[in-house]
Amino acid sequence: MDKKKQATEIVKRLKKEYAGTPQTALTFSTPFQLLAATILSAQTTDIQVNKVTATLFKKYPEIEDFANTTPEKLAQDVASVNFYKNKAKNINNAAKMVLAQFNGEVPKSMEELVLLPGVARKTANIVLSSAFGINDGIAVDTHVKRLAYRLGLTKHEDPIKIENDLMLLAPRKEWGDLSHLLIFHGRAVCQARKPKHDGCVLFDICPSRTI
Repeated sequence: MDKKKQATEIVKRLKKEYAGTPQTALTFSTPFQLLAATILSAQTTDIQVNKVTATLFKKYPEIEDFANTTPEKLAQDVASVNFYKNKAKNINNAAKMVLAQFNGEVPKSMEELVLLPGVARKTANIVLSSAFGINDGIAVDTHVKRLAYRLGLTKHEDPIKIENDLMLLAPRKEWGDLSHLLIFHGRAVCQARKPKHDGCVLFDICPSRTI
C-alpha cells in the first residue's frame, strides 16, 4: 500500500472508530478563548487546561478583559499549568496585539497568527481549524509526531518536516481531522510506552505492529 492510500485508509478507519466530527478537546466559546487555551496547553494536558479555563473564561469573558489585566494577575489564575508565568505574559500581550493590530478579531491566516506572542504553527493550525474551519496546515503535537512515525508516514523528528510530509499525503479537507484523529488514537490506543495492539484498528496496516 502506498503512503497516500495508507493515509486515506487511516483517516477512514479512525473516523469510524471515533464516531462524529473530530474536534479539539479544549473547551472554548470564542476564537480568542481557543487561542488562550491552546497557548496554555503546551506541555500541559487538555484536561488540566479545561479545569483552569472553566474559571478563567468566566473571570475574563472578553478579549479586552485579557488585555486590561496584568501578566502577574493572569499568572495567578493559571498557576496550575506548566510555565504559567510565560504563558500568562503571552496571552496578555496577544490580547493587546489583537486589539491594536487586528481590530479585536483573531486573525484568520497563518502569517498573521504566528505574529502573536506564544503562537507557533501548531497553535495557529488548531485555531484556524477549530475556530474558523480553515485547513492551512496540520497541527503536530507529541501524539501526532509519535503516530506519524510509527505508521511510517514520516521519517522525520522535526514537527515542521512531519507536517509537510502529512500535508503531501492527506487531502487538504482532511488536514484538521487527521490531527484530531491521531491525537484521539494516540491517547486511547497507541500510547507512548505500550501501544494496545489488540485494540488497534490500524494493526494490519501499521509497520510498527511488532513493537
